[in-house]
Amino acid sequence: MPPAKLHLGPRRNLCSLCRLLLHAKKRGWEVPDGWRAYSQAGKLDPKSPTGKMAHLKNKAEKLKRQRERLESIEAGLAAGLKEEPGRQGKSQALKNVVLYDIPTTAGQKKDTSGPLPTSYSPRYVEAAWYPWWVKEGFFKPEYQHQLPHRKPETFSLSIPPPNVTGSLHLGHALTVAIEDALVRWKRMQGYKVLWVPGADHAGIATQAVVERKIWKERGALRQDLTREEFLQEVWNWKEEKGNEIFQQLKVMGASLDWDRVCFTMDSGFSQAVTEAFVRLHEQGLVYREKRLVNWSCALRSALSDIEVENRQLGGRTELSVPGFQGKVPFGVLVTFAYKVEGEEGEADEELPVATTRPETMLGDVAVAVHPDDSRYTHLHGKRLCHPFTGRLLPIITDSMVEQDMGTGAVKVTPAHSHADYELGHGHGLPSVSVIAEDGTMTAECGEWLQGLNRFAAREKLLAALKERGLYRGTKEHPMVLPLCSRSGDVIENLLKSQWFVRCEAMAQKALEAADSGCLKFTPTFHEKRWRNWLSNISDWCISRQLWWGHQIPAYRVLVSGSPDIGEQEGTDGLWVVGRTEEEARRKATGMLGKSEEALELVRDADVLDTWFSSGLFPFAALGWPHKTGDLQQFYPNSLLETGSDLLFFWVARMVMLGEQLTGELPFSQDEQECDSGSRTEVLSRAVSVLQVFLHSMVRDAHGRKMSKSLGNVIDPLHVIQGASLQVLQEKLQNSNLDPREVDIAMEGQRQDFPQGIPECGTDALRFALCSYYAQGDSINLNVAAIETANRFCNKVWNALKFSLAALGEGFTPLRAEEVLPSSPMDRWILSRLCHTAKDCAQQLEECELHSAASSVHLFWLHNFCDVYLESVKPVLRSGDPAQLQSARQTLYSCADLALRLLAPFMPFLTEELWQRLPKMDSQAPPSICVARYPSPEHLAHWSHPEEEVNFLLVQEVVKVVRSLRAAYQLTKARPAVYLVCSEPVSRGVYEKYQEPLQTLSLAGSLRILPDCEGAEPPAHCVAVRTNDHTSIYVDLQGLVDAPKELLRLTSRQQKLERQLASLTARVQEARYQEQASLKTQSDHQQKISLLRSELERIEQAMGTFRKMAVRQGSGPDRTES
Repeated sequence: MPPAKLHLGPRRNLCSLCRLLLHAKKRGWEVPDGWRAYSQAGKLDPKSPTGKMAHLKNKAEKLKRQRERLESIEAGLAAGLKEEPGRQGKSQALKNVVLYDIPTTAGQKKDTSGPLPTSYSPRYVEAAWYPWWVKEGFFKPEYQHQLPHRKPETFSLSIPPPNVTGSLHLGHALTVAIEDALVRWKRMQGYKVLWVPGADHAGIATQAVVERKIWKERGALRQDLTREEFLQEVWNWKEEKGNEIFQQLKVMGASLDWDRVCFTMDSGFSQAVTEAFVRLHEQGLVYREKRLVNWSCALRSALSDIEVENRQLGGRTELSVPGFQGKVPFGVLVTFAYKVEGEEGEADEELPVATTRPETMLGDVAVAVHPDDSRYTHLHGKRLCHPFTGRLLPIITDSMVEQDMGTGAVKVTPAHSHADYELGHGHGLPSVSVIAEDGTMTAECGEWLQGLNRFAAREKLLAALKERGLYRGTKEHPMVLPLCSRSGDVIENLLKSQWFVRCEAMAQKALEAADSGCLKFTPTFHEKRWRNWLSNISDWCISRQLWWGHQIPAYRVLVSGSPDIGEQEGTDGLWVVGRTEEEARRKATGMLGKSEEALELVRDADVLDTWFSSGLFPFAALGWPHKTGDLQQFYPNSLLETGSDLLFFWVARMVMLGEQLTGELPFSQDEQECDSGSRTEVLSRAVSVLQVFLHSMVRDAHGRKMSKSLGNVIDPLHVIQGASLQVLQEKLQNSNLDPREVDIAMEGQRQDFPQGIPECGTDALRFALCSYYAQGDSINLNVAAIETANRFCNKVWNALKFSLAALGEGFTPLRAEEVLPSSPMDRWILSRLCHTAKDCAQQLEECELHSAASSVHLFWLHNFCDVYLESVKPVLRSGDPAQLQSARQTLYSCADLALRLLAPFMPFLTEELWQRLPKMDSQAPPSICVARYPSPEHLAHWSHPEEEVNFLLVQEVVKVVRSLRAAYQLTKARPAVYLVCSEPVSRGVYEKYQEPLQTLSLAGSLRILPDCEGAEPPAHCVAVRTNDHTSIYVDLQGLVDAPKELLRLTSRQQKLERQLASLTARVQEARYQEQASLKTQSDHQQKISLLRSELERIEQAMGTFRKMAVRQGSGPDRTES
């Protein structure tokens, strides 16, 4: 049904927009433009009479209003779809595409001499600025010397290097939006700022992608190429994809110092990796040992514990396994029997065992029972006959065996189980490996199974057990299944000689850093996870059986004419470690006392775990192990900011390796006192407080993890530039996904983006991402939120257009300290600006970017645009020179400083608009990037908290009048308004703000009356009491149809009377006091009070309309103006 599918897009979009509206405060957003109540806070005060009236609206009326609103928006969306077929939702960026077409060479400053386009267009705004920023060197720390407001402090940060396995997604975009906002804020404050760009070689992921690419293009395997040929293919792919990633970072506006870009396979970085391995080996922290490792047969590589995902199965579950056709059942317990060895003619006795991995029984070397298990006491010391290998398996006793688990007898397979390995080691049992690196069965299994996939062998083995009468049954069994986090393959435990890092001592230092307060996490709940993981850390396997990566600088030593050294001791030979082969050869010569000519060195073919090199990034990117100027000046980094999912993969390893190799924690904030055990020491800059900010995981609008196979991974460029559904699906088809995954992903895209993704622009994307609360568990990102941010961009655009027109030609701005506002409105808006600057400074300092974004959004939308700009229009038309000068200086101050507050979040829009503002003198900063960020200290003379409190009274009146206008559908009419106030101080406030009060209320006239006889408003006014001392009267004579309003109010009155009667009867029931909770009783009494109050107001309004109905037609007509 194609029509239904087409209609899903707008409806899904509408629901998302409604959720955004309802949860605006929680997510750091103000109510979107056009939907908000008119107020500074964007919401009604529930304590005011007007607020109480709003609470009284019953559910049916609310639903009706929502339906009407949604129908109106849906109509707009439908119109947008007609204008731009193939796009999702309404997007101003699509309707108003304007291109910057003035010839501008890369690095040349953009021409801003022409007029601003009619409306905001991201493509116009974002053109040409970034190359100019880079050429001018604004992003380099050296530029700080040119800042008049420079500070002695530095601020350094390393970008979490994205993998070169493809394009950035919105999770990366969140990282960039947060980090760039902080970096730009610090740079504008005058800090010496360095943000280091980089990319990670991503060993396993990149090799897998390139292998699929080669297979898809040539039908060739990696093994069909030499190592050098394959590595050249990877480098070619890296140049293509790496450039794409860096281009995306530039489109995102990331203010990185590109002259210091770092790739983890660059020669300098590779030298640092080699140095780190050698030093750790010399310190006894890196060692080689044969032990069980986590093995991915799909990747044919070992994995660290952290790369294994443990999936809980409640019972029988069929799963797809890479490299095996069909699904494999897991979560089942198979029971089979071993025959007990006995004399010929003795009755057959058997010992049943249960296992979830029956194929590993070919590697069994014993069966263990608990020494106190009376069922098997008579079998102690006996042996079992293996039905397939002919081995005799001893029956051993061990207290580790759980008697009530399965049959109480445990098969022991040391080569394929950690628990069995420990048990076998304690009893001196051999290890027999029956599963090969590629997941097939080994020669130990016999010819009938050798070379067969392990899961195919399972079925063949079960059939053989049944044939021999040894199968005893299968039942469902809850279990934990270890899976490879990269390939989805079932992890095998294989016995391998690998390189390991001893982690216990380093982990203890990392724990002490947290316990002493030298290591701080934002949000703080990650501290518990940190302690739990490091307290139970195991040694880290860093060998990877790959070709792409840092080849391990270790060499096996062979002596000509002699057997392999070390093999007689059961190891895999003698190994030496060196920065170069020459250094390793010298070490081997010294160890063996032989000449260099007699030795042959064979380098380990394996590479290091990618996370080993990533853990060095903060200092290796700055030139370590050499004592470079950058290393001395910018290490430790000032902050680490990354996703919470990298806490153990990356953060923990950076902390351990950084402290071990440099003696310093890798990122710090300020010098503070840390309690270090029994003493307290003031840390130097090198051992300052380690500050880690972990942001939430980005999920899709449905709360699902973003996955290429689900089709919900969103390319930031598609949000910025827009993309049709066809473009999205073509990208999937050209990817390296499995064909089955492509089909699933394409269907997911059709469901989520039936009309594609609308063009929103970089600034809208960044602002929307920063507006989410990033210190929780996850962010459910909806494209509708980015569209809302796009509309906010248009609001700012129009505000600056108005301001520039109001300033006119020849305007000379004053410095902020010279601007002394005279009118109440000027004092109010500048006080709000000072308050916003103070809020932003505090919120950014605490990494609460969502709160800072909300503060700036509130000022622009609800203070500046909706209030001040509207109130200043009569002043600008008045022609009074003094008032004009004050208003223009205020306008300029607001535009200039509010753009600076917004600049860290929206760099392109703010640069475009700020460049067009008049400059004070030739010494003005060349870019908003390096302009001084507004500080509350410099704006303190504008702080007038009493004006802000007074203006809340004014806004309360405005809200009520506008509510009445909406209720009586006075779209264009300007009725007369009367304020009756009994409190002299409040009346004085109203009088001081009388002109803006009239303007903002859209009143034809406004009179302020004392609450006394002889000063009553006309009889044909509708009245509302705003607070304890103020009542508002709106003259409706000639503006409404009195008989029609009487009918509407009568219907409303009857409905409320029925509600009141029903509720009153309920509270008067005999057992009401016993059955209803105190809160319910309180709520009911409050609702009864509100119902009675509204009925009184309705009766008062009906009295007014009855009088008007009598006079209707006899009095003078009111004309709309």
